[in-house]
Amino acid sequence: MSKLVKDLMHPGIITCKPTASLGQVAVLLNQHRVHALFVADRDGRLTGVISDFDLMAGEWLSSDSESLAVMRNLTAADLMTHPVDSVEANIPLADAVNHFIEKGVSRLLVTDHEKPVGIISLSDFVASIANEIKSRRETVGDVMSHAILVCRGKTPVASAARAMTSSGWRAVLVVDIKGKILGVVSGHDLLRFVKEGAGENLIVRDVMHPALTIDIHASLREAADMMIQNHHHRLVVVDKEDPDAFPLGAISTFDIVAEMARPDSVWQK
Repeated sequence: MSKLVKDLMHPGIITCKPTASLGQVAVLLNQHRVHALFVADRDGRLTGVISDFDLMAGEWLSSDSESLAVMRNLTAADLMTHPVDSVEANIPLADAVNHFIEKGVSRLLVTDHEKPVGIISLSDFVASIANEIKSRRETVGDVMSHAILVCRGKTPVASAARAMTSSGWRAVLVVDIKGKILGVVSGHDLLRFVKEGAGENLIVRDVMHPALTIDIHASLREAADMMIQNHHHRLVVVDKEDPDAFPLGAISTFDIVAEMARPDSVWQK
């Protein structure tokens, strides 16, 4: 029997008030280790969704104190995405995958007869596909993205944030002058600057975290397992025979979901 959305979703949702400041949203995202919150009015109706990526919109990391002051006065209602995309709990997972691909979203509200009951995200698909992918199925190299967003360690944090916002990437890879990987800067690394502000002298080397790498010949199952265990949405692809060379690309949760949507995927049978 085909799996349904309700078999994979996380029950319950995490919400914030429309009047929550961006700093308060950042605190909730960090506390719950999630990428998004649903915005609910005083009657409990969901009016939108705000993600860590939304917090970066509008170049809120600008070193211009006046611009930063304006951003600090914004609320969840000002930056949230609406209406909220949703799927019914009883539809097949394959249909939900198509919805993710078509809409280009990272998560969907799950409803039961229009009543919110949970959330399904890219991470949930990755966790499940780890058990569905056969041991000799396609490799990382077959589905990875060859284009990656990179910067040097001395790049200002504000510049990296602008690049992430304009490109639609959740993270930027930090490399040295020879292309050796130094680390990664993600939306989560930048959350604290919503409240603190980013000084003009702050560079990505000061805020980056270690990069997770995977060999280009590794299986998709290995990639999925690594993402699940480390709570990462993207891995840097390298050649294990020459690990210090410039990275070959990246594989993300989106790449794996796209694989699930293929007509010959185990999810479509």
